[in-house]
Amino acid sequence: MDSLCTLAHSLLTYGLDGSPIYVDQFTRLNREVYEQAIELYGTRSTSVESEAELCLGLLVAFTATIYDNGRKQQYIQHILDCSWEVLPRLSPSLLKVRLLTYCYSEVYDEELAQEAHAIINTWEKSNLTLEQVEIMEELKNFEENQYPFEVID
Repeated sequence: MDSLCTLAHSLLTYGLDGSPIYVDQFTRLNREVYEQAIELYGTRSTSVESEAELCLGLLVAFTATIYDNGRKQQYIQHILDCSWEVLPRLSPSLLKVRLLTYCYSEVYDEELAQEAHAIINTWEKSNLTLEQVEIMEELKNFEENQYPFEVID
C-alpha cells in the first residue's frame, strides 16, 4: 500500500520541481499506478487504520492516473463509500486528515474540510512534520481551486 501511495504521489507531482517531463516515463508511471490500483481494488483490510490507508491509496491513485477503462468513476465512488464507513471510526490523526482531504477533493463537501481543519488546529504549529505541512497545503489548494479541470466563464 505504501508503494502505491508513493507512486501515486510521484505521479501527481511529476515535473512540478521544474525537471523535464518525459512522455515515456510519464506513461510508464501512469500505467504502473493504474495497474497497482486495479490489483488492490476490492480488497479489504482487518483494521480501521489499514482500511483507511487502503482507501486513501486507491483514491489518490485513481485520481492521479490518466487511464480509464470506462469504470474509473465507479471505482472512485466505491472507494468513497468505503471511506464514509471508515472515517467515523478513525481517530483524529494525520491519516484521517489525509483521507478527509482527498474525499473532499472528490465531492467538495464543506463538512469534510471543516473536520480536517478541526484536527489540524490541534497540531502544535512549531513542531509540524513535512507530511503535516504537505497535507495542509493540499487541503488549501483543493479549497481554493474546486474546479481544476473546468473553464468557468
